[in-house]
Amino acid sequence: MSPLSQLQVGESVKEIQLEPVSRLDLIRYAGASGDYNPIHTIDEEAKKAGLPGIIAHGMWTMGNLAKLFTSYFEEGFIQDYSIRFKGMVFLNDVITLKARLVEKQDQTLRFKVEAVNQEEKEVLKGEVVYHLY
Repeated sequence: MSPLSQLQVGESVKEIQLEPVSRLDLIRYAGASGDYNPIHTIDEEAKKAGLPGIIAHGMWTMGNLAKLFTSYFEEGFIQDYSIRFKGMVFLNDVITLKARLVEKQDQTLRFKVEAVNQEEKEVLKGEVVYHLY
């Protein structure tokens, strides 16, 4: 893995594919985040809300995106992070996280980031500004 400082505009960091979304992932996230909305953990409640089944917390997906940068912690830090939710994440979905460098200026790297499901459908997109030390 080469350092982020050597990445050129248009290049990407290594994609990360998450394990299939499990009910336990979402129960743990509910406890960690304090978001106990039952559409994330109880099938009947999700169906009452008009969903085909429970859905992952949007912030669960957003939080996972930071994994793209954790192996670079010695080089800098995420300075800014903006996300738009594009689709729902369901149980057993396999989410792939992606980041492509779109601008490099001094110590600031600007990435387009996205999360896609197993059908390559975008479920989240946004931007990460990474500051090199």
